[in-house]
Amino acid sequence: MIREATIKDIDSIIGFQIRMAKETEDMHLDPVILNAGVKALFEHSERGRYYVAEVDGKVVGSTMITYEWSDWRNATIIWLQSVFFLPEFRNQKLFSKMYAHIKAIAEKDEGIGGIRLYVDKTNLHAQKVYRALGMNGDHYDTYEWMK
Repeated sequence: MIREATIKDIDSIIGFQIRMAKETEDMHLDPVILNAGVKALFEHSERGRYYVAEVDGKVVGSTMITYEWSDWRNATIIWLQSVFFLPEFRNQKLFSKMYAHIKAIAEKDEGIGGIRLYVDKTNLHAQKVYRALGMNGDHYDTYEWMK
């Protein structure tokens, strides 16, 4: 089952973020900052929302959506971020279900102009999944400055 996360899911989401940062970037997140950051999204839903995947009542994955204003489209673009599934629940089409859930919300909302995400250039498996879902990486490379 895919659903919007609630405050009861915070510990799972924090755990997923810690594991994802280590797995994808060999990065150790500060748990105090992360805890405050996850809670801040629940306190300020205008910034974004979390969605979780449950199997047999257990939260096994999550994603965060945030919003970007597009003047070109006069619409909001949803950004999928922080996608993580427990390893034993990968390759079960759970992300496809989560994406379909969020896409259905976007399709019903005239104020949503599309969905974007970024992916590590070396994460070929994820890129294959995203292409299979009808997404493309043809338009942009992402550059960043982070403090």
